[in-house]
Amino acid sequence: MPIRIAIPEPTSRDKEYNRRSLPPYVAALEAAGASVVVAPLDEPQEQVAKLLPGIDGILLPGSRYDVDPQRYGEDRIAECGEDDPARTAVDELLLQEAFALRKPILAICHGAQTLNVWRSGSLIQDLRTSVNHRPGRDVVEAHAVEIMRGSKLSKLIRSSDLLETQVNSSHHQAIRAPGDNLVVSAVSPSDGVIEAIELDAPDHFVLAVQWHPERTYGQSPLSRAIFGAFVDAARMWQPLSIGKPASKR
Repeated sequence: MPIRIAIPEPTSRDKEYNRRSLPPYVAALEAAGASVVVAPLDEPQEQVAKLLPGIDGILLPGSRYDVDPQRYGEDRIAECGEDDPARTAVDELLLQEAFALRKPILAICHGAQTLNVWRSGSLIQDLRTSVNHRPGRDVVEAHAVEIMRGSKLSKLIRSSDLLETQVNSSHHQAIRAPGDNLVVSAVSPSDGVIEAIELDAPDHFVLAVQWHPERTYGQSPLSRAIFGAFVDAARMWQPLSIGKPASKR
């Protein structure tokens, strides 16, 4: 049986953004050996829910919208962009399914922020540091990230002695405080901005990165390793046995 990964449409209101940004995710997943099920944002929740029984993992992509700061207990500042409630609703539906059944999760950029907030974490609404975190989608090496030794992410590096690498960057928000049972696995060494988090659970693959590995799948061994590890985890995933307790949020 093919490995099936669900990914929501990136936005509910910007179709041009969707046409530009969704294909690299699909291409990376297919190159890693998975088939893709795109979850629409304009369908009733019960229709989207019907897709879930055949899904082996979920990928939460980036978006041009921001996470509503009220979801992490803050008032919106002027620099915070508008949110996308339809995307939020589908993300939360997919997250609930994945955590209830321990399905693997890969979250990227906006998806990483959504995951963190869903786990009761918080965000920086607008980054102001010495590092340019939004130089543009065509910049392949925007800044360095330092990967934490011993993390799941570090195990994807070819040499454990080389835990600093260059990544692209396209965001103005970032994780402030990690959510429940989420641990930091990479930071920007120059300014301390959190660049990756992962779930502290040996039996559940949950990895979230602030950069865009789908854009550098062809150039970066780490990008390929991230997608490969995610798809491998989805390949190994099995439904929970009857009577076995599911992970709690």
